[in-house]
Amino acid sequence: LAREVTAAKEPETVVVHGAGSYGHILAAKHRLHMGFENQAQLGPVAQVQRDVKALNLKVLDALLRAGARPIAIPPSTVMRFHDGTLESFDISLFREYMNREFLPVSFGDVVLDAERRFGIASGDDIVLELAKAFRPDRVIFAADVDGVYTADPKRSKDATRLDIVDARSMDRIAFADPAGSDVTGGLRGKLEKMREIAKFARDVRIVNGLARGRLEGAVKGEDVIGTRVVA
Repeated sequence: LAREVTAAKEPETVVVHGAGSYGHILAAKHRLHMGFENQAQLGPVAQVQRDVKALNLKVLDALLRAGARPIAIPPSTVMRFHDGTLESFDISLFREYMNREFLPVSFGDVVLDAERRFGIASGDDIVLELAKAFRPDRVIFAADVDGVYTADPKRSKDATRLDIVDARSMDRIAFADPAGSDVTGGLRGKLEKMREIAKFARDVRIVNGLARGRLEGAVKGEDVIGTRVVA
């Protein structure tokens, strides 16, 4: 994926990755997305912040090997929440690094919350704020399947891929309950956030990151196999 992002040679690109197992499992176990409930959560807050940075280092290493010039921008340094909702987001670092021809890289993280002490900023939260600020031509989500299906394609042979997801087609999707370790809303939450992102970006879509060349083509603006999400 790092090679494909780099090979696309699109200027003014930002990479945002999720926390995956590095963040979600501990965050779910200790209910970090609900904010402060007891002192026992404070150690896991520090651990999750450390773990997602460890994942971010692996992403930076891959991008460096691919010839990119990645710069990490942790959400904990630029985002503040108030009672579970975004209060402030400092976009200037992203803009300044892009102006200097670097590749900003951000990720899901634990951030400060003025009311709840701390909360979870998902990668999708970050992408939404970036889309509001930069009004991008394209926002590409890389998944491990060919797009959005009417059901889980790994479990249902009757699942069919949707070319477009809008408000009406959301009713055609048989959502499973979010996996117990996903504190950011599962696929339904992701699609709702993507539809919000689509208000500020010309083209928002999900492609299969495991299919060679698919991400590179999407970043270049080619009409590759995938699902487009519209507001």
